[in-house]
Amino acid sequence: MPKTQLTSEALRTPNGVFSQATTIEATGRLVFVSGMTARRPDGSIAGVGDVAEQTRQVLDNVQAAVAAAGGTLDDVCRVDVYVRNMEDFAKIHEVRARYFREPLPASTLVEVSKLADPDYLIEISAIAVIP
Repeated sequence: MPKTQLTSEALRTPNGVFSQATTIEATGRLVFVSGMTARRPDGSIAGVGDVAEQTRQVLDNVQAAVAAAGGTLDDVCRVDVYVRNMEDFAKIHEVRARYFREPLPASTLVEVSKLADPDYLIEISAIAVIP
């Protein structure tokens, strides 16, 4: 069940690790991953004050959730990213580039004033389609 990254000359080329749109045949299991934070399995928060380390832990957590459903990050077709500081965009995408490969998932990134814990700098939810 191939995932396809779409592009359009009518849209600006994305400046990060995401696609303008992603298509996938919906024959498989849809997996909706709740917002993942930088919580380690032991309950501690990874990378307090370090958005790159938190992004790594968050994506490890997304990866673990998708794996529990029998998939990989290649099956992720959409992510929603909530950050405390939009100035961290480059650092976040540097880490994302190590986790996602083309065809890239569609993505929304927004800055928020607060997350569930004051030490969280990023939260990511995801949708995957697993064949």
